[in-house]
Order: sequence, then structure tokens, then C-alpha cells
Amino acid sequence: MNKDTKTKPLLVAIDQGTTSTRAIAFDLEGTVVASSQESFPQIFPRDGWVEHDANTIWSTARNCLGAILSKAGEQVSAIGITNQRETTVVWDRHTGEPVSNAIVWQDRRGASICKALIADGYDRVIQDRTGLIPDSYFSATKLQWILESDPDIKRKAEQGLLAFGTVDTFLLWKLTNGNAHATDATNASRTMLFNIHSQKWDEELLVRFGIPMSVLPTVQDTSTEFGHTDPSLFGTKIPITAMVGDQQGALVGQACFTPGMAKATFGTGAFVLLNTGADARASENNLLTTVGYRLEGNPSYALEGSVFNAGTVVQWMRDQAGFFSDAKDTEDLAKNSQDSGVTFVPAFTGLGAPHWDPDARGAILGITRDTTKADIVRAGLEAVCFQTRELLDAMAIDAEHSIDLLRVDGGMAANGWLLQFLSDLLNIPVERPKNLEASVHGAALMAGLGAGLYASLDEISQVRKTDQVFSPRQTADWRDSIYGEWRRAVKRIKTT
Repeated sequence: MNKDTKTKPLLVAIDQGTTSTRAIAFDLEGTVVASSQESFPQIFPRDGWVEHDANTIWSTARNCLGAILSKAGEQVSAIGITNQRETTVVWDRHTGEPVSNAIVWQDRRGASICKALIADGYDRVIQDRTGLIPDSYFSATKLQWILESDPDIKRKAEQGLLAFGTVDTFLLWKLTNGNAHATDATNASRTMLFNIHSQKWDEELLVRFGIPMSVLPTVQDTSTEFGHTDPSLFGTKIPITAMVGDQQGALVGQACFTPGMAKATFGTGAFVLLNTGADARASENNLLTTVGYRLEGNPSYALEGSVFNAGTVVQWMRDQAGFFSDAKDTEDLAKNSQDSGVTFVPAFTGLGAPHWDPDARGAILGITRDTTKADIVRAGLEAVCFQTRELLDAMAIDAEHSIDLLRVDGGMAANGWLLQFLSDLLNIPVERPKNLEASVHGAALMAGLGAGLYASLDEISQVRKTDQVFSPRQTADWRDSIYGEWRRAVKRIKTT
């Protein structure tokens, strides 16, 4: 690797998330050289509906990338994109204008469609082909809803005048000025329209959801050439050599390349992925089978469990409840609370895996006259850990082997109290990397691989550095008692 700081090649990754967009430049050793971030609002038209203005997403991405390129444009060798997955955009192929707001991954408006699929017994077909469980979390029902919301939209789609994409695809279209309409296998595997075994769009599923093939993007490897930035945007052509869903990006950033390795990302939601290699292992415990990454046409699969609300718990306690002004305060508040018996089930938009109950809603149980805000804050952090354990327990059963180490990342992983509690609850070491932004770093690493700046996954593995390992300190009796309280609380709020 070139050590000359004046000519050192840089990799830039766009991290398009649920509440903000960032662009970060890394050198080949993984050091952050420059970064830019812009927040944008979520739109809540009604209960369970979550939308974004896709043009706002694009403007934040353009601004953030432009800020990086203005500082270090000559050194940037390649660009990678990582993104909030499942969020659905449909736009006009001629104008590039979205036909509606983007429907966000958290949105629940497709729940009735999914219930009908399950009632028809079609859930097994969907799981066998896509690795997914019918749920409005995924893109298919969002796209169906957009196409059926307006006869003119439906007509244009059937005439081939519209394009669909998850956010990565929309940003690629904009960055290349409409010259590339593509996605990668990780994002495609989250649509509920992609056959993860044949690695092709499934024609029968398209018919079932009423979606014309013409709106869909080309599916490519995770690390390959997707196109170049249009010179009219930044004055130069820069290759875009990686696209990866945010959670699979974290799998890469955490160097979980060996079957049996697991990572958990604590962002807006919490997402646990277990690498299963070439084995697309079907779950018997309501987990998902997904593409972890695809290189040279060969997919590496993963089992995934998704918690809909993790960072949003902290946001709610800060913004709605007013318990603190800075998320960093949660660590001290939790330390100042004893085990009060309070249990917080944050089902703001339903329960994800392994429950898949879209109609469940949140509850705080066990409050007494002596309960303090510190007790509720602690219970909110504990809830993220309890939900993580639910996923890892299910994964261990599906994978038929124990999980001996969990690598963690995301903003909440900065909280040492949370990670120690998580280690105690799981009874395994929890490993935090020096770079908590594993998703965006993973996209940069894949871009470097696609640009030939890294020779292999083994070389990428050497870039990741460990910050701290949290080891379990509690007894089995403690774990059984506190986890039993959580399971009883969840049972009280479930609707299915």
C-alpha cells in the first residue's frame, strides 16, 4: 500500500441511512481521512407508515460526496455505496423524478397483503425461493402498493417508462445521470422478488405481486464496476465499484468471512447476521436467509435476524420522553440504576424476528412509585440486548452449532454498559472494533476490492482492528431470571 500521504489512494463510501446520509473517505489502512453528513426528516403520514422524500435523499448524498471530493478528489480511486435496505423508490426513466415518496423499510402498509399470502399458504414458496418471510418490511409489497396507488403509475410501469430501485439503485442512477440501472445481490435479496438460489428475479413472484420485469434493475456482484460519476456533477469521472446493503456491509466491515462468524449492528434497528458460506440455510425459527455478499458470481449466504427498534429506543427516550439531551448520557443513567424490575418492550412499529408481529405495540411494564427515568433508560438499553439474544438463540438452532463470539458495531456500540450487559446475557465475548462504522467501511473495502486496491478478502480482514472485548461476568441463574422476565413481557404485548 502506498504510504505517501500526498498520493495515497482513498476510497469513498456513501452511507445512505434511515435518518441521515454520510460520505466518508478512508485510506487503505482503514483510517478516516474526511467525512461529511447531512440529516433529513422522516415522514409519517399515518400510524405504521414511514416515508422519505427521495429527492432529499439524493441531494444529501450529492452534497456529502461533493464535500469529500472538494477536499480530496484527486486521491479518490473508487466509490462504494451502502444503504438502508428494502426502502423502495419508483421514478420516471426520462426525467429521473420519483413518482411518489420513497416507502421506508419500517413501513407497515403492506401487512394485509402479507397476511393474505400466508392465508393462501404462499409463504412457503416465498421462503423457499427468496429466503424471506412474507412481511411488509421487504420491498415487494411497497412496490406493489406504489404501482396500485395510481392507475397512471401502473400504466407507465407496464409501458416500461418507470424504474424501481432500493436506495442504492436510485443513487447509482443519479450519480451516473441515468446511465446505470443496477443493484447488487445483497440488496436484491431483500426485495422478496429475487430467487437467492438461481440469483435471478423470480418471474412467478413478479406475476403474483403484479410487477412488470421492465421496472427492475440488473443484479450484479457486490464488488464490480457499476458505472462512473457523471462529470457534470463533480467535474470528474470516478468509478463506482461496490454496492452493498448496510447490514451486509457491516458483515464485510467486521471481516466475518468465515462460516460461523456473527456480527450485530446497532443502528436505527438492530441486525444480526451469521455467515453460512455457500450454504443457503433455511430457517425453521423465523429468521431470514439472505445474501451476505457475492463475488465473481458466487454468493456467500447469511442467516439474519432483524429488530425494528434499537437506536429509535434511545431517540424516543431523548426526544419524546425527554429523559436526557445527549445519547451519550444513557451509559451513566444505566449505571446509576439498579435492577428495578422494569421491562421495556419497544415495539413501536411491531416486532421483527423471530416474532414477526406487525400489529404489536410497545409497552413499559413493572413501573412502581419508585421508578425513575434512569430505570426506564436502563430497561430501554436492556431491551436491545434481549432482542439480540432472541436472534442468536434462534440462529444457533438453525445453524446447528453454538455462536462463540459476537462482533458489534453501530452507534450504540459506543456504550460500554450496554455491551457488558449483552455479554453477560449471551454468556459469550462481545468484540467491539476501533471503527464502529462497519457498514460504510465495508462498502469502502468492497470498492477497494473492485478497484483492485485489495487483492483478496484475506487482505481486507487485516484492515479491521479490535478496540475492546467484553467478557461475561454473570451467573446462569441471573441470565435465566432476567431473560424470563423479558419473555413474559413480550408475551403480554403480542397479537399473534
